[in-house]
Amino acid sequence: MRYLTFALGKGRLAKKSLELFENIGIICEEMKDPKTRKLIFVNEELKLRFFLAKGPDVPTYVEYGAADIGIVGKDTILEENKHLFEVLDLGFGACKMCVCGPPSAREYLNQQELIRVATKYPNIAKDYFYNKKHQTAEIIKLNGSIELAPMVGLSQVIVDIVETGSTLRENGLEVLEEICNLSARMVVNQVSMQMENDRITKLIKDLEKYL
Repeated sequence: MRYLTFALGKGRLAKKSLELFENIGIICEEMKDPKTRKLIFVNEELKLRFFLAKGPDVPTYVEYGAADIGIVGKDTILEENKHLFEVLDLGFGACKMCVCGPPSAREYLNQQELIRVATKYPNIAKDYFYNKKHQTAEIIKLNGSIELAPMVGLSQVIVDIVETGSTLRENGLEVLEEICNLSARMVVNQVSMQMENDRITKLIKDLEKYL
């Protein structure tokens, strides 16, 4: 029996994923060692392999078959737009993708005029403004604190993930429009879904029962 390989998004996502797997009897002791320098972790008994990857890389590993299964945020799935199956909403890491800005920016959103948008998620922003709002937007890609952009005049609004909204409020910004709900999702390689259908389907059903 070949190994079934999982790519887990680093950090909180991986921690929550492993807790979830433990509830359905999938345990990987190697991963619990905080001092480990290993990159790939194995459960020999169940023929499972796990590795940690940066969130945006997980869909790539899955699309190309380096991992059969990935656990990643819905924001990353939408932004990376890879060919894979999204099979399960795991429910944790819930938040929203929103258009945010100062209250005065509402007029730009309502008048359908050209708007400048700063974001870490240019593909999501482009899709929302061009295909859903049918509004011309200049999309500016940033990597750091997106909230800064409207405060210094770089953009009228931002597109970003909102959990509690406290950072927005502290900086005089608010949610102006909601784009979509986000949470952790399980994704599967398209070929793996055919070749390992029984094992993957059982895993999905076990998780669904627990959730």
